[in-house]
Amino acid sequence: VQLQASGGGLVQAGGSLRLSCAASGRTSSSYHMGWFRQAPGKEREFLAAISWSIDTTDYADGVKGRFTISRDNAKNTVYLQMNSLKPEDTAVYYCAAARVWYDSSWSRRGMEYWGKGTLVTVSS
Repeated sequence: VQLQASGGGLVQAGGSLRLSCAASGRTSSSYHMGWFRQAPGKEREFLAAISWSIDTTDYADGVKGRFTISRDNAKNTVYLQMNSLKPEDTAVYYCAAARVWYDSSWSRRGMEYWGKGTLVTVSS
């Protein structure tokens, strides 16, 4: 499975961005997908995940109500809509794929495939 994230950029605090992650590979639509981010000097942290069947989502507490994950299996694309952005949301954002649903215990080690990140910068 190959993943390519896009949609990052510079946005003012309070603004919105939508990230996209294009997946390719024969079985890419059968993977659960997640978004993570890594700020300078910090560990990579889980943000959100969506099941391959699109019937289940999971969010980190810090982004609930501000970020929304979705996917379009026909387009092999996963999205992360980010609203009410804050300067502390500044980070490189990564999409990732896994065959296991971790149910609130997502971690970097549990993901099987990673895309190259896309940088999100939120100015104050």
